[in-house]
Amino acid sequence: MTQHTALTRRTVAKGALLAAAATLLGPTARAATPAPVVPRLPAPTGPHPVGLRTLVLTDTSRDDPWAPGTGAREVKITVLYPARTVRGCPRTPQLTPAEALYFTELAPRVRPGLPASGVDWAAILTHGHLNAPALPGRRPGLLYSPGGGDSRTLGTTLAEDLASHGRIVVLIDHPGDASQVELPGGVRVTVLRGDPDPATFRTMIDTRVADIRFVLDSLGGLPLTSAAPGTDLSGIGVYGHSAGGTAAVHALAADDRIAAAVNLEGYLDLDPLHGFDRPLLMFRTEGFDGADRIERSWERLRARRVTLPGSDHWIFSDHAFLVPRLQAAGLVTPEARAALIGPADPAVAVHALRRGVRAFFARRLPAPVPPARGRRASQ
Repeated sequence: MTQHTALTRRTVAKGALLAAAATLLGPTARAATPAPVVPRLPAPTGPHPVGLRTLVLTDTSRDDPWAPGTGAREVKITVLYPARTVRGCPRTPQLTPAEALYFTELAPRVRPGLPASGVDWAAILTHGHLNAPALPGRRPGLLYSPGGGDSRTLGTTLAEDLASHGRIVVLIDHPGDASQVELPGGVRVTVLRGDPDPATFRTMIDTRVADIRFVLDSLGGLPLTSAAPGTDLSGIGVYGHSAGGTAAVHALAADDRIAAAVNLEGYLDLDPLHGFDRPLLMFRTEGFDGADRIERSWERLRARRVTLPGSDHWIFSDHAFLVPRLQAAGLVTPEARAALIGPADPAVAVHALRRGVRAFFARRLPAPVPPARGRRASQ
């Protein structure tokens, strides 16, 4: 959550005009500029293809705390689920064109070390297929809250992997402290200016917990029943990164509908959690500069902990895959890579993360047994 300046629509419009001018200058001018890099995200490892739907939900019971007086709180979500088939359903870009235009400017400000140019963020494809028909059956749902200053889209790869193994995963954007979110009224950018002070952090976590609970409320009615068909509301888990991890644990503590949570290196010193004894798994890295605070805030909790050696804080996001590819293209320095995801091979940490999260939720949120088909076995 580093210092950066909010973008205006004029800034983005200027960038669009410059891009248009480069196109009009013709092939000679274009040849002088290297083609932008398009990093590739890894495929999920499960047996099912992944379907995807995106929608905006409006919570009319509360105002947006980051923009007082503007009206009801809006929350944008992406639903990922195991698909029956993906034939004829296109893969979905990680960012919309408008979001990518903002992120091009925001990336090096939100995460120092990311390149200010040379990347076509709009061309990065996920492995989620738009509106693919869902695999029949009921299955547990998982809700994801991203790190402070990040959008939900940076949690794509872990969510796709979980969905490919039979889970329904809802990625939640928290407009106001997310880097950018495209809503019906336009693109909202983050209000964060450096690491949040205690009052701002309190607003972040309270808002995120309310967002999580609102999405959980919405899973029982339209339009989410059609967007997330087959969700077993008796088995709901929450996981999150950094501030999202903090919010996941506090949502678990506050809402009995949530059966288990995974905290990916989020502080837990906001409120006392004495006597907390709910199913919880916590991951941390060796390189995070807030490690001492993490340890102090976790010491009173009885929960399984996993440390990822040679890694740093953003290994839990899609930066685990994006940063090495940008480094290979000469757009990220070794020092920046180490500060973002650590110097070790990210494949090792990502494998441990995926396996650990899947196994934890498999134990705590087992999938319902499907009804038997055909004749019953003789007794």
